[in-house]
Amino acid sequence: MHDGCSAHFNSGMDVLNKVRAMGFSPQAMPTAVTLTCQECQTPFEMTTFEGKCSQCGMVYAVTPCHAHDPSAIQAAGIEV
Repeated sequence: MHDGCSAHFNSGMDVLNKVRAMGFSPQAMPTAVTLTCQECQTPFEMTTFEGKCSQCGMVYAVTPCHAHDPSAIQAAGIEV
């Protein structure tokens, strides 16, 4: 299942499923990232590989291999 850092994902849900399957979702990211929620425009801090907007519940995910790049963080949906 693990294919290193070369994985390509079609959606934020794919990223979320990957980090959950690998057990990374609750782990701390190397550096926290402040995002603006795509759904409600509320700023929030993402500190783990799976994060959630506290205002609207939009879930975001990033793989550990790509956590150094904030543009790799993808929205996966609301309360998934």
